[in-house]
Amino acid sequence: MDILERLYLVLSTLVMSLITIAPVVVGLCIANWYLLGRKRDLDEESRFPRRIIMLLLSGLGVVIIILGLPVGETNITGLLTLFGLLVTAVIALSSTTFVANAMAGLMLRSVRSFRPGDFVRVGEHFGRVSGRGLFHTEIQIEDRDLTTLPNLYLVSHPITVVRASGTIVSATVSLGYDNPHSAIEPLLVEAAKRAGLQEPFMQITELGDFSVTYRVAGFLPEVKQLLTARSNLRAMMLDTLHDAKVEIVSPTFMYQRQTSGEARSLPPRRPSRRKRTAPAKDSIPEELIFDKAEQAERLEQLGAMREKLAAEAKELEDQLKKADPAEQAQLERKIDRRRKRSEAIAKIIETYQEEENAPSKGGRKRSKAKKAKTRNKQK
Repeated sequence: MDILERLYLVLSTLVMSLITIAPVVVGLCIANWYLLGRKRDLDEESRFPRRIIMLLLSGLGVVIIILGLPVGETNITGLLTLFGLLVTAVIALSSTTFVANAMAGLMLRSVRSFRPGDFVRVGEHFGRVSGRGLFHTEIQIEDRDLTTLPNLYLVSHPITVVRASGTIVSATVSLGYDNPHSAIEPLLVEAAKRAGLQEPFMQITELGDFSVTYRVAGFLPEVKQLLTARSNLRAMMLDTLHDAKVEIVSPTFMYQRQTSGEARSLPPRRPSRRKRTAPAKDSIPEELIFDKAEQAERLEQLGAMREKLAAEAKELEDQLKKADPAEQAQLERKIDRRRKRSEAIAKIIETYQEEENAPSKGGRKRSKAKKAKTRNKQK
């Protein structure tokens, strides 16, 4: 009888434990499916808060399981204390573990200093943000390669973000003291205008031993062409100064010549006198260099557009419940249009994600065509 009683006690304890654990596990599985599983087309930006919610629900589930275990009150208190100590230990060790990157990721999301597609400079790294995760941030650099930076590195170093509304593009050049600055200023300002910059200006930044350093700058409203604008500005500076027969002595040039005093370090004059301007925007290298960052930015915009359509559809549904029969047909058509647009956007997002998983040269060209087609439809 003692054996049967002990067996009954063990089985009853096991059954009670299963009764406590099973609903929690099922609830967590349902929550995971509802938050993450049923919407596989969500990007990383949209998945991030859902993963945080899932993490909090998992912690709450552990607490519920501990409270529901068929053990004494003293044991429950001990288990809760142990769980609290484990959580505290993880947080305490976060300065040297991956948890620190997760906390840094939370901080970056709350600050919202940058988003996918933005130009950023962190330390010696410069590029466009192509992806953000809980533990790391990915940027696409000027060589089209991808650099992964831990979030802890980002929060411990100053981040320079190029504003999407426009930025200042500048370049420096050193010229000899024999050139009056009053004659140099209009030339450099003209070079900035030829490069397509707005509101150009010139500054004298240094009076060196052998040369004067000038800085010319202007406003660039389209920051996606930042690299091209910098190159165009330097090219226009060369052309403008050479056309005016101004000798460039960057970075230093000592006047110790073995030639006659009339000789100057100038390139041969071009046969054509037609003024050179910035190249056409049809072939922009940034489209090739930052293709993944462009796609990440586009996905974020499409996701925001889809959320806006869903919110509008929900608002119209609320109005439909209170509307008169005469207005219901019109509201239903509006709801249907928004749902169709949302479905079309979901298909575009899915197509972009498939292309990202299987990149190719032809796929990149097709992606550009689809982007252009999508823009035309939206217009």
